[in-house]
Amino acid sequence: MIWRTAYMDQVREALRRNPIAMLVGPRQCGKTTLARQLLAGDSSTFFDMEDPAVRSALTEPMSALRDLRGTVVIDEAQREPALFPVLRVLADRPAISTRFLLLGSATPELSRQAAESLAGRVEVVEMRGFSSAETGEGTLPVLWQRGGFPRSYLAESDADSFRWRTEFINSFLERDLGTLGFGVSPKAMGRFWSMLAHYHGQIWNASEIAASMGVSPHTTRAWLDTLEQTFMVRTLQPWYENLGKRLVKSPKIYLRDSGLFHALQGVKDTAALFAHPKLGASWEGFALEETLAAFRPHQVWFYAVHSGSELDLFFLHNGMRTGVEFKREDAPRATRSMRTALADLQLDRLYVVYPGTRRYELDDRIACVPLEEVHGLAAA
Repeated sequence: MIWRTAYMDQVREALRRNPIAMLVGPRQCGKTTLARQLLAGDSSTFFDMEDPAVRSALTEPMSALRDLRGTVVIDEAQREPALFPVLRVLADRPAISTRFLLLGSATPELSRQAAESLAGRVEVVEMRGFSSAETGEGTLPVLWQRGGFPRSYLAESDADSFRWRTEFINSFLERDLGTLGFGVSPKAMGRFWSMLAHYHGQIWNASEIAASMGVSPHTTRAWLDTLEQTFMVRTLQPWYENLGKRLVKSPKIYLRDSGLFHALQGVKDTAALFAHPKLGASWEGFALEETLAAFRPHQVWFYAVHSGSELDLFFLHNGMRTGVEFKREDAPRATRSMRTALADLQLDRLYVVYPGTRRYELDDRIACVPLEEVHGLAAA
């Protein structure tokens, strides 16, 4: 059992500050397991809205919920839109200590209801698959190859893990998209998702992808939004100010889970991964997600100039302007591009994350840091 202490602490704090907390993330990332671990021994009530009997019991939600005390958990809350106005009324009761924890994926319905019915009463905690801070020292190679979904990472063999991921992709396309409220053809989305895997780590080009699929750029943008809302894809936005330079203003595209990326590429094990032409892009995407899991910045960007200078990641951390460059090299060196980004973005610190084991200084305000030390770096 892997106890996800950081998420537990975030949810506890959210419930302390607000009458309602919403734990969102991709399906099968461990939201339900976390809620049950968190509330073990508590005077809580757990409602799973995928259970027809439970949904039937909540057809009159006010009668079912108003007398409950402690923490009430509602899993897959977006399945019952009538709940949200009732939760607003229950959250506003004076001198009542009941707290509500809603679990679900960030579907259009869930996002709309949170914005309209629960505004000012809810705090959202976003959950992802395992990070190396949770799986422990020495687990990076397996985590990279299998990804962070618990059942994929914990599978008994690489073959079992790959089979689980392919079944997850099929289930997501055939069942989950419709259940979550996205009216997209499973076949078309499957083709689009596979094509995105080939653009992993590259600049988004809607016209090029649309032409390849025989659809409009508007359609591909809508499909990309769907995969982003369901936590399958990350669109990293560009940073741009009037610096007198021609800056890239289109986002970069990453598949958020390295294991799903490998499944879409047909990479079944570590040997196949190291022989694959997308090896470097795979490692960069994995290192990006590890870094974001470590620092948890509110907003993130990348920086690129048409003339060639670029930086993989830029964010604010404890008030400091922080840059990160990912280099799958044995001994990275400081480059002109790094120094340009350091000056253009007025960075306080630039970290070059690489797969080695030794930390060392490259230049003034530029340090080379092993990927396995990123979580400790963020906590320092």
